[in-house]
Amino acid sequence: MENVSRDLVVPDRANPLRQLSLEQLRRRTSMKWRTYPNDVLPLWVAEMDVPLADPVAEAITDAVALGDTGYPAGTAYAEALAGFAIKRWGWDGVAVERTAIVPDVMLGIVEMLKLVSAPCDPVIVNSPVYPPFYQFVGNLDRPVVEAPLGPDLRIDFAVLADVFRRVAEGAARPVYLLCSPHNPTGTVHTAAELTRIAQLAREHGVRVVVDEIHAPIVASGASFVPFLSVPGAENGLSLISASKAWNLAGLKAALAIAGPEAAEDLARIPEEVSHGPSHLGIIAHTAALRDGGDWLDALLSGLDDNRRLLAALLAEHLPTIGYKPAQGTFLAWLDCRELGLSGDPAEVFLQRGRVALSSGSTFGTGGEGFVRLNLAASPEVITEAVLRMRTAVA
Repeated sequence: MENVSRDLVVPDRANPLRQLSLEQLRRRTSMKWRTYPNDVLPLWVAEMDVPLADPVAEAITDAVALGDTGYPAGTAYAEALAGFAIKRWGWDGVAVERTAIVPDVMLGIVEMLKLVSAPCDPVIVNSPVYPPFYQFVGNLDRPVVEAPLGPDLRIDFAVLADVFRRVAEGAARPVYLLCSPHNPTGTVHTAAELTRIAQLAREHGVRVVVDEIHAPIVASGASFVPFLSVPGAENGLSLISASKAWNLAGLKAALAIAGPEAAEDLARIPEEVSHGPSHLGIIAHTAALRDGGDWLDALLSGLDDNRRLLAALLAEHLPTIGYKPAQGTFLAWLDCRELGLSGDPAEVFLQRGRVALSSGSTFGTGGEGFVRLNLAASPEVITEAVLRMRTAVA
């Protein structure tokens, strides 16, 4: 890197985000570290700068030592999630018999949409939202209909109700694809909000499929509420994995969970879908959910610190950027519209500051003029990134 120590980290064994140097991270061959040149600080795609949690690493190592690299089988993953849900969320609603393994959350969403809708049936999303929602849904021949978030980055129920009403008038099997917690804003939906969603969906005949991949990642004082736990959500379908919380994107495995009234829908999932997840992935995700709680708690504490750090850095160096620390995810949604830039702020920060962020325009309506920053990095890297961003717009 230019003008920056290759270490750029103060080691701290208590914080997973401060255990790897930049030099170590740059030896990785994943998307985050291979998309841009070495002089760029990559704070874009949702990979974390952490080592594997010890229980996960041990489970993978043990499996490799046994040559246990065959086809996936059993219900250990679902059982581990059920235990995690009781411990973390006080929810005993993960019935193993109403789960199915799927390759990952987005491919699981595709399979759920196939079960409860047909080509040309609309899929409603709350923009700005995770860009693959548009890509995967569009490739499935379902039109995306936006119900934009309100100015407070929460669901605007007047807008949502109007969209539900309109799509229900012209479609046989409309679907609402909910992101919970919301990516990119980090909004954690409340029990009251989720209950209102379930009521509106029932009223208008809209099925709900929910992406809960960021569920374990909440800030101190915030509480995640599973959608299937609220009244009226019994016909919902949820997708979840340990991927984001334990940095396991390269170890493919996720779970689809059906509410009691959606069990027959989930039972129609093609058998070959269960061949998609990696057996090693299932082993890793199971170990994370079952034994990775202490590591997760250390990560969440580090993320709390990073949220406060980013807020302080922006207030000092880039006060015209709007930022409110989120209740969930390890992402920061930055409003750069007051910077007065003539182009995409992500492109400006990349070209002038050598910091890679996600462009808000890819997140749909409401995203233009914003950038998404990945907070799952060391405090030193985040500090350097903000200083570079200041230089880029000076």
